[in-house]
Amino acid sequence: MAPQMIFVNLPVKDLDTSKAFYEKLGYSINPNFTDETAACVVISDTIFAMLLTEEKFKSFTAPGKDISDATKATEVLITLSAESKEKADELADAALAAGGSPAKEPMDMGFMYGRSFADPDGHHWEVFWMDPKAAQG
Repeated sequence: MAPQMIFVNLPVKDLDTSKAFYEKLGYSINPNFTDETAACVVISDTIFAMLLTEEKFKSFTAPGKDISDATKATEVLITLSAESKEKADELADAALAAGGSPAKEPMDMGFMYGRSFADPDGHHWEVFWMDPKAAQG
C-alpha cells in the first residue's frame, strides 16, 4: 500500500506573501499545481499545503459558509514532527524571522518538546519532537 498523502488547504489574503513565507522556511513550491489563485507548498513527499486565494478557497467550501479569520479564531492546529529539539527550534525560528508570529509559549516535557507559530494569515502551526523511546511506549 502506498503511503497516504495529505493536502492541507489554507485560505490566504496575499498569495505572493504566503508563498515567500513558506519558501523562507525551506519548502519548495510545486509549479505543476500553482497559478495566480493557488500554490502547492511541498513540505515532504506526502505532506502538502495548498495556499488558496480566499476566492479560490470559497469555491471549494460548502455554500454559505464563511472563511474563518485565523487571526481571530483558531480554525485548526497543523502539527509537524521534527527530528530533534534543535530542528523544532530551527523551523519555528525561521518562521518568526520570515514574518510569522509566536502562537504560544514553547512546551518542554522532557520526552516531548514543541514550538508553535502563526503564518502571515494567522494559521496555527506546531512543530514537535518526541523521544523515540517514549513514542514506542
